[in-house]
Amino acid sequence: MTISNPILKGFNPDPSIVRAGDDYYIATSTFEWFPGVQLHHSKDLVHWELIGHPLGERRLLDMSGNPNSGGIWAPCLSYHEGVFYLIYTDVKSLAGAFKDTPNYLTTATDIRGPWSDPVYLNSSGFDPSLFHDDDGRKWLVNLIWDHRKNRNPFHGIVLQEYSEAEQKLVGPKKVIFRGTELGCTEGPHIYKRNGWYYLMVAEGGTGYEHAVTVARSRSLSGPYEVDPANPVLTSQGNPDLPLQKAGHASLVETQNGEWYMVHLCSRPLPGLQQSPLGRETGIQQCEWTEDGWIRPVNGRHPQANVQSPALPSAPALAPVECDHFDGTSLDVHYSTLREPAEDSWLSLTERPGNLRLYGRQSLNSHFSQSLVAKRIQHFRFEAETVVEFDPEHFQQMAGLVCYYNSKNYYYLRISHDEKLGKTLNVLISDNGAYDELLAQDLPIRDWGGRCYLKVQIQEHEVRFFASPDGESWTAVGDSLPFGHLSDEYATRHVNGFFTDWGFTGAFVGLCVQDLSGEKKAADFDYFCCRNL
Repeated sequence: MTISNPILKGFNPDPSIVRAGDDYYIATSTFEWFPGVQLHHSKDLVHWELIGHPLGERRLLDMSGNPNSGGIWAPCLSYHEGVFYLIYTDVKSLAGAFKDTPNYLTTATDIRGPWSDPVYLNSSGFDPSLFHDDDGRKWLVNLIWDHRKNRNPFHGIVLQEYSEAEQKLVGPKKVIFRGTELGCTEGPHIYKRNGWYYLMVAEGGTGYEHAVTVARSRSLSGPYEVDPANPVLTSQGNPDLPLQKAGHASLVETQNGEWYMVHLCSRPLPGLQQSPLGRETGIQQCEWTEDGWIRPVNGRHPQANVQSPALPSAPALAPVECDHFDGTSLDVHYSTLREPAEDSWLSLTERPGNLRLYGRQSLNSHFSQSLVAKRIQHFRFEAETVVEFDPEHFQQMAGLVCYYNSKNYYYLRISHDEKLGKTLNVLISDNGAYDELLAQDLPIRDWGGRCYLKVQIQEHEVRFFASPDGESWTAVGDSLPFGHLSDEYATRHVNGFFTDWGFTGAFVGLCVQDLSGEKKAADFDYFCCRNL
């Protein structure tokens, strides 16, 4: 049997893998999307299922006001003596020279929770990772960020002991690794094997020069010698590879002694360096050389198909294609922005069989958005819904959105015009520049109470449709470029400083706004997401 990459499709970057008995878990970054950290489970490393999010309560995570691509960066999941440890960063600012990066720890004896109250660790940088040594001591490593002019902002990987009894970092701090000539040294993980401490890091930046490098030492605190064959894994310089941006990796050993590396990757649109599906998770089979270095079996370039381990096949449940909102809570595959789905703005019980959203702030807001969305995972994709919404003025809107961040989205919205009554149009935010796809709104006051909305993605193109009955569809405007909903398109810099970052991926979702503050509600009867 082979494993097809990516194993976690759509926006699922910075994987951290751990084995607990016969079970495998991967934690991935969620950035400004709530709940925080995606947790995926597998028995065979082939089939994966999203099982939950450990940071699903405000006591564990409050991202109100966090910037685009802030929030949860590079969580580290580990398991020791029956306890799961989750280390995470909640990035509060990242544009310009400074980054505010508080790091926390939460634990659980069951991967599904409950998770303990967060323990604050430090704020010196991001990508924290916890290493459990053989003697029972625990050590934190993270990147130190240097804001000073004419310095390397990736100052180095710092090591400090964590006291579980005192629930804080203790003792001296030491920079144990400055990185290689690839630069941008981040994403550290430490492993111990045959008396060697191995430090695996991400380098080259998280774009097309991304890479995995390794160094080792007989002492935890160093000095570390770099692998002479670095980088261990990279796509750099090979634009024809289906998996690009390979880097930021994590290792796991199977119960049979086989080794695998999970890693970040992306699939750009054909012919473009734009990846609207976001940074995803791939896997490579590995082996140890006679002189004690880890190597992917098929070489340093990521493979789209990989030999699976000698484990029994364990298929996972497929996500539900059409959600008719018959339950009392949202399905695990939904995300909201910066804050949890709460009764104050969302209900599945006020009108059973419908998702009711109360209008709040605009899609440009970093605070109170009434938006429920799913990751787009394929280049050929369709999403459909039907909504009942009776806006009274132009500040009230509801509909179907393809969303990258608060500055980049396409929004098929229902609203009200003083002369035309209920109308449709596609709102566009292109790196913050507002536009409307149709020169004049499309009147739909004769359609009745229900309005069917659909979006189709065909590789490079996004196109919206609407219908009064779900059978006869009308295209709403021309097609739009899917690549504009990508990391590469969203990233901007001025005078050498990044003013906007793009680290996430494209979502499709249902949303409502009421800019008057009257909290006008819309009811969505179903939401179907299909691969074409």
